[in-house]
Amino acid sequence: MFEYHTPETAPQGSLDLLERSKKDYGFYPKLHQVMAEAPSVYEAYLETFRLFTQATDLSPTEQQVVMMTVNYLNECHYCMAGHTMLMKMVKVPDDAIAALRVGGRLNDPKLEALRVYTRSLVEQRGHIGDDALKAFLAAGYSKRQALEVLVGIAAKTLSNFTNALAHTELDEPVKQFAWKKEPEMA
Repeated sequence: MFEYHTPETAPQGSLDLLERSKKDYGFYPKLHQVMAEAPSVYEAYLETFRLFTQATDLSPTEQQVVMMTVNYLNECHYCMAGHTMLMKMVKVPDDAIAALRVGGRLNDPKLEALRVYTRSLVEQRGHIGDDALKAFLAAGYSKRQALEVLVGIAAKTLSNFTNALAHTELDEPVKQFAWKKEPEMA
């Protein structure tokens, strides 16, 4: 039901955003082509994603743990494949990638605390209680990072829900990482 926009078909407000995507990725990701239908959504996603990946105190691996946890919970086939490729690019250990793709526990205790915290925030819509926040902080994270996780959740909510509405096709570079939800490990 949604169109994969190009500069020839996109609304005027999305033209600069499409060019930015092509510059950043070397092509027009299908998610971005769909988002081009609504320039405000497209811009909000790009800026939220940029802020999460470039302006937080979370490492690239920690950022991927947050994003993959949300992708998994929202059953986003497109983002699970795309972030699998991104995790390989930032050298996330293969066992962590495999665990995140099945909603399983991470071997690294600090990363596992981040996964549990993120999952709790999404599943409980932020109402996690003081004990869950204290456990996250006790794992070595800061109050700043506790809030920064919300930026990652916001970015992934925009992309995951867009992909659910549009049934976005996988881009060629990530087809090898295609994903289908299987029963959880833990």
